[in-house]
Amino acid sequence: MMGKGHTQKNQKAMAHLCAADEKLGRLIASVGPCSLKPRMEHSIFYALLSAIVYQQLAGKAAATILARVEALFPEHDYVHPEDIAGASDELLRSAGLSRNKTAAVRDLAARTLDGTVPTVVQARGMSDQELIDRLVAIRGIGVWTVEMLLIFSLGRPDVLPVDDYGIRKGFQVAFGTRQLPTKKQLLRRGERWRPYRSVASWYLWQAAVGKKKEVRS
Repeated sequence: MMGKGHTQKNQKAMAHLCAADEKLGRLIASVGPCSLKPRMEHSIFYALLSAIVYQQLAGKAAATILARVEALFPEHDYVHPEDIAGASDELLRSAGLSRNKTAAVRDLAARTLDGTVPTVVQARGMSDQELIDRLVAIRGIGVWTVEMLLIFSLGRPDVLPVDDYGIRKGFQVAFGTRQLPTKKQLLRRGERWRPYRSVASWYLWQAAVGKKKEVRS
C-alpha cells in the first residue's frame, strides 16, 4: 500500500496537471490515480549497479544475474563498492556479467569510492542537472539511466525523459498525433506540466502500454 505522503503528493500533482492540460487530464481520468512511489534501495551505488546489470536484458535474466553478483559477497546484505573493487574480473564474469558490464561496474565502484557518486544525503542537496552531469561520466551510465534514478529512486518531481520511447509513444497515443513527437515538441508541451513532469511521465507510460493500471512504480 502506498504511503499517505506519496498519495497526497500524487493527488496534488494530478490536480495541477488536469488544470494545466485538458488532454493530459483526460488521460489521467482514464488511467486513474497515480501510484508512483519512489524507493531508494540501499544506496545510489547499488541503484546504478542494478541499472547496469539490467541494461539490454529481459527482467528475469537480469534479476538472476544481479542475485548471482550479490551471492558473490555473502558477508554483506547488499553489494558495496569495495566488494566490486576488490573482486577479480573472473569472479564478476562468473556471475554472468559481460566484459562491458564488468568494466562498467568496476568504473562505478571506483567513482563511488572517489566521491564522484554521491551518497543519498549528498544527492538531496544537488539539482537534477548536477546529478546528471556527474553520473553520466561513469562508464555505461547515460542520461536516461540517471533520469530513471531521479524518478524512481530519488523521487524527483519534475523529470521528463524526452528520449524515452515509452514517453514518446504515450504522448502519441494520448494526444492523437500521427507521428512520435520530437524532443522539442515534448519539451514545449511539458512546460505546462511543471513542476510535476515526473507524474506526467508516469501517465504517458501508462498510455504507451494501453493499460489503466500502472506498469512502472
